[in-house]
Amino acid sequence: MTVSSSSQWAQQRREAAAEHERRLHERQRAEARKAQSMLDRFLQAANHQQLAAEPLVVQGYGGRGKARTPLRGWYLRVDRTCAVGTDGSFYVLTAPLSAWDRLRGVRPEPKDPPLLIGAGGKDGNAIYLSEALERLLPGWQDHPRS
Repeated sequence: MTVSSSSQWAQQRREAAAEHERRLHERQRAEARKAQSMLDRFLQAANHQQLAAEPLVVQGYGGRGKARTPLRGWYLRVDRTCAVGTDGSFYVLTAPLSAWDRLRGVRPEPKDPPLLIGAGGKDGNAIYLSEALERLLPGWQDHPRS
């Protein structure tokens, strides 16, 4: 292989990798939009049905304490590691917590919601967002849109 063909090959590989990354991000954005649409519909149904929200708490990594948050909402997993807030945002509720965080509380940032919660996790307890929402409010998908 000559230097020229070797650099062309490297350039083609870089371009292919960049295209692969662009498509991956595009799929992730599309998934997040679809999941957010589901959360928005759920929130509408929850408000209509007056589903009681509860205070959301962040758990420290490795079971190292808990910290309160100013958020209210509904936990999506039994282990309480993620939730949908009353604002319709998706929150991951695990974080490294300092003693100060446990004392004064924390404010988690909203994340892009996934369609499959816990995908790739080592516990094997992944659940589809639609199923988690159904567990919270059976029939939420049948609620008329406004």
